[in-house]
Amino acid sequence: MGARQRLALFFCAPLLWATPAPAQSVKAGIEAWQKADYARAVAIWRPLAENGDADAEFNLGQAYRLGRGVKIDLGSAQTWLERAAAQGHVDAQTTLGLLLFGNGNQTDGARWLKQAAEKGEARAMLIYGTALFNGDGVPQDRVLGYAYVSRASAQGLGPAKATLDQMDEVMPLAERKKGLAIAMQKAKAQAKVPARTSRNQTAKAAAKRPAPKPAAAASAGGWAVQLGAFSRRSSAEALYRKLSSSPALAGKGPLYISVGSVTRLQVAGFQSRSAASAACAALTKSGQACFITQVR
Repeated sequence: MGARQRLALFFCAPLLWATPAPAQSVKAGIEAWQKADYARAVAIWRPLAENGDADAEFNLGQAYRLGRGVKIDLGSAQTWLERAAAQGHVDAQTTLGLLLFGNGNQTDGARWLKQAAEKGEARAMLIYGTALFNGDGVPQDRVLGYAYVSRASAQGLGPAKATLDQMDEVMPLAERKKGLAIAMQKAKAQAKVPARTSRNQTAKAAAKRPAPKPAAAASAGGWAVQLGAFSRRSSAEALYRKLSSSPALAGKGPLYISVGSVTRLQVAGFQSRSAASAACAALTKSGQACFITQVR
């Protein structure tokens, strides 16, 4: 492919931390982090990470990556992110893939991004799909790349929409149709994969727990703000409890969408795309990553 047809990679900021429950000590670390007591957060997470807690491993990797509570050490960041990623931690797989890809290790980066992309993580689908389109670190496959990017765009990820527009300009209609067909097949196959049970949640305990009542506003609007994707539903619930008092989400309700082993947290009830965009912009200013999506 000529240089003019290569697509730029959009590196989206990964979530800063995971919010697991019921591991209260990990939660305490997050609370310390939010108070800018980074050294204490790291001290809380380290023993948990050394004992194999995937969320703590991810958080510790982020601390080393950002240089908060510890000196910046990308080697240590990679080590802890790899440990979490190997346990199937979606955010760790995505962050590790982006880190490696950005440092020029496209082959290994693409390998981790593919794993997260197969679980429906929008940022991973965008970067991995673009890599396929360009042939960066993987054999070039424009049709498959189009499939991944179109799925990321369908989730409301802005940079994915921009990339898809670029692809539309250079790909024949027949190739685009093939890509969309693959995207639909992957989406259907992923929807059939049962959600993974948290290691701290037995089926018996889950059955006893009352189902959360959906807020009336959750079904009133056609647009939602997606706040993250988690390996545990309890993590999504914890984040919603933390953010539910935000004025940007007033009168809106949560949606917990299981896709394979991932639970996506969306807050729905926005009557228009612009209303959802305004809420997401307000949340972004307060440090919460998000993007808008249409409720289906």
